[in-house]
Amino acid sequence: MQPKLKLISTDFDGTLFAEFERPPIAPSVVSLIAGLQKRGVKWVINTGRDMSSLMESLARSNISIQPDYLVTVEREIYHHDGVRYVGDAKWNAACAHDHAELFDEIRPEIPALMNWVNSNFRATVYEDEHSPFCLIAGNNGDADVIHARLNEFASRHPTLSVVRNDVYARFSHADYNKGTALAELSRQLGVTADEVFAAGDHLNDLPMLELKYARCLATPSNAVEPVKTVIRERGGFISTRACGDGVAEGLEHYLRCS
Repeated sequence: MQPKLKLISTDFDGTLFAEFERPPIAPSVVSLIAGLQKRGVKWVINTGRDMSSLMESLARSNISIQPDYLVTVEREIYHHDGVRYVGDAKWNAACAHDHAELFDEIRPEIPALMNWVNSNFRATVYEDEHSPFCLIAGNNGDADVIHARLNEFASRHPTLSVVRNDVYARFSHADYNKGTALAELSRQLGVTADEVFAAGDHLNDLPMLELKYARCLATPSNAVEPVKTVIRERGGFISTRACGDGVAEGLEHYLRCS
């Protein structure tokens, strides 16, 4: 029998949120999470989006519940204080410092990497506030090739990682990702991995879909095959339903077990 759940970690796009569905967040998962929150279970949206983009989509979704925590750009932690979301000062300061130090180290090498991409592919490369190298590939085949080159580049810098989601990619510090942010929240809340549920659908969710962070793993039917393979290998739950309905089915599965 599984211990009772105390923390729910859901990816946003493709896992919880379906852009072209109406409503975009399934009522089944909203109702289920609302009931669990009333019983003291905490909920974190663990996303690659930045704060403003996430807040806009949550507002348009018009759901009746609010996450207790947010992890944005796969690394920054925020908690809801009853009025607004407030950054975790210690974690976010360390995260910003370590990223700035790492990005200063690799920045001289970025122009050559961008030139290689632009010379060989129809792709968009740019720098933003979160990474000195961001990619939007023209297709997944090109993204695979570019990703291999980015991983080779990262292998020369021990603290550098490549975060990929479909045709999108960016650099990040290896110590900060969806998994380590989830671990920090678990530490703060005093919960164990046995008491954590995590659901995701794409490659950038893999860091939090590890058994050392969450023992209750789930993925919706629309997840990419590499994620389904990982969930299957780790004894997790693969839903027959898409997006939020799939998350609800996964939660129901583990609640029955507990």
